[in-house]
Amino acid sequence: MNIVDLFSGCGGMSLGFQNAGFKILAAFDKWEPAIRVYQENFDHPIYDTDLGTEEVREFIKKLSPTMIIGGPPCQDFSSAGKRDESLGRADLTLSFAEIISDTKPEWFVMENVGRITKSRILKEAIAIFKKSGYGISYQILDASLCGVPQARKRFFLIGHLNSSDNFLNAYLSKNQSSKSMTLYDYFGNSLGLDYYYRHPRSYARRGVFSIHEPSPTIRGVNRPIPKGYKKHEGDPVEINSDLRALTTKERSLIQTFPENFKLVGTKTNLEQIIGNAVPVKLGEFIANCINEYICDSLQNTTINTGQLEIQY
Repeated sequence: MNIVDLFSGCGGMSLGFQNAGFKILAAFDKWEPAIRVYQENFDHPIYDTDLGTEEVREFIKKLSPTMIIGGPPCQDFSSAGKRDESLGRADLTLSFAEIISDTKPEWFVMENVGRITKSRILKEAIAIFKKSGYGISYQILDASLCGVPQARKRFFLIGHLNSSDNFLNAYLSKNQSSKSMTLYDYFGNSLGLDYYYRHPRSYARRGVFSIHEPSPTIRGVNRPIPKGYKKHEGDPVEINSDLRALTTKERSLIQTFPENFKLVGTKTNLEQIIGNAVPVKLGEFIANCINEYICDSLQNTTINTGQLEIQY
């Protein structure tokens, strides 16, 4: 199945689907630092372009992808953003929907933050998908139940032409683990630490975490322990000189990028790139659910065809 990845960032979703056996034809993004990282890690092209233009939409249509995947920018819905749909970035969700409507791939996958379910933009996008003939399934998934050692919740909407709504829900549910994956489950002792600091959004929250729990959401900022940080009642250990923040590389590994994934650029940009990425294993989870659905559908078709042949 040939895929085009829109708003690809550094390629977390691309790599997840590629690992599951899909072929990526091309990717599109508009932030040069993320594009540079993508180029270092994939052989297919990535285009630095505005997805809102008619020329780009025609180009995507000519690629004739079987599937389009992508995560339109989520700052206008994010708890870390301004939560203001009037700022314009939310319109890119509608651009994604319009590209789907124009191109009519058999499949599409859209990723965003869970808060998008409270937005008018999502309702407008779903109306576009439905008018274009897509059955849709959507769920908010906890990455720690999908092969990622991180308590990151993300919204996924999957569309398939001429299918009934909720066609993939059973697969998304049954393939989740019953237990959250911890850093220890994923890394063992290879990180060389038992506790680490993750800068909280406010000091009303704890900042110290154990490897025997899922990592909190990897965000676009990564700060060292500030001088004078006082132990929060939720911090599992005392603050001492051995306690440190995670490195840029460690954060990419928690996002389930492989060890050999090349990170190029400034530290500030890389932290943002990694924080924005779809965890590779989460993308792979979605891809494998789609694979399983397709295999089951083909088997049912074969069985039904065989019955018809016997009847005739």
